[in-house]
Amino acid sequence: MPNDTLTYSESGQGWPSFYSFYPDWMIGMNNYFYTFKGGDLYRHNTNPLRNTFYQDWFDKIGNPTGAFTPSLLRSVFNDAPLENKLFKTLNIEGDAAWSATLETDIQDSGFIEKNWFEKKEQSFYAFVRNAGTTPALPSEYFLRSMNGIGRSTTITGTGVAVQVNFVIGSSPIQIGSIISVGDTLYYNLAPTFDTPVLFGKVTNIQVNYPASLNRITVDTTIPGATIPGAQTPYIMYIKNSVAESHGVLGHYCVFELENDSTSKIELFATESSVMKSYP
Repeated sequence: MPNDTLTYSESGQGWPSFYSFYPDWMIGMNNYFYTFKGGDLYRHNTNPLRNTFYQDWFDKIGNPTGAFTPSLLRSVFNDAPLENKLFKTLNIEGDAAWSATLETDIQDSGFIEKNWFEKKEQSFYAFVRNAGTTPALPSEYFLRSMNGIGRSTTITGTGVAVQVNFVIGSSPIQIGSIISVGDTLYYNLAPTFDTPVLFGKVTNIQVNYPASLNRITVDTTIPGATIPGAQTPYIMYIKNSVAESHGVLGHYCVFELENDSTSKIELFATESSVMKSYP
């Protein structure tokens, strides 16, 4: 474990911050903060490169230890802790965007890249994305991200061009407009239909009843994908978790912000758009 320097705030009556530098000794004098490292004296808050300490200091075997360390802030959204909620967005009030990761008691894959934030009325705003995995984790199957279509009639082809056909007739299976190319297809087998199996990536969707087309084309060559051994499994799909914004589901949300700027950055507040989840 790396060493850190812990700071105490008299006004806050607590220990709010950790710093990446680890001095041999420290002292305050004439409104400046000084530390000693490796026999050298350093004055802080005078280096124009923020978060960069002891640039010219090396350890006993010659490795440089004065590397830049990004700023990290970790906190929690915990209003109404007994209610299950969807944390949909992140709003940063400050003069710069930060990258963010979000974790709840149910999901741990929420994130926002720094360049996804849009500046609106002097705040930086972005939707929470979900990193997801392929195949999806079992915990994802029971969340809002899994959508059902229905049982197929026939499955033909191999490799990158497997075609999944659905009933047309007087009561057709409606594939729907929510599914799109790039989504991930899954199937469940009889008799229980309770164990989703990775089918592949959706590459084409054709719905034209007069032309007798009601099918999805799937690339089954992606790692972990298999073609069903039966013709009529129940077909489901998960939206592209980065392109779509489902947010993260949980009773509370722990978020961590990271900024890699070497200039002065001010952060005043963070907030999230939250909606109650109704199962």
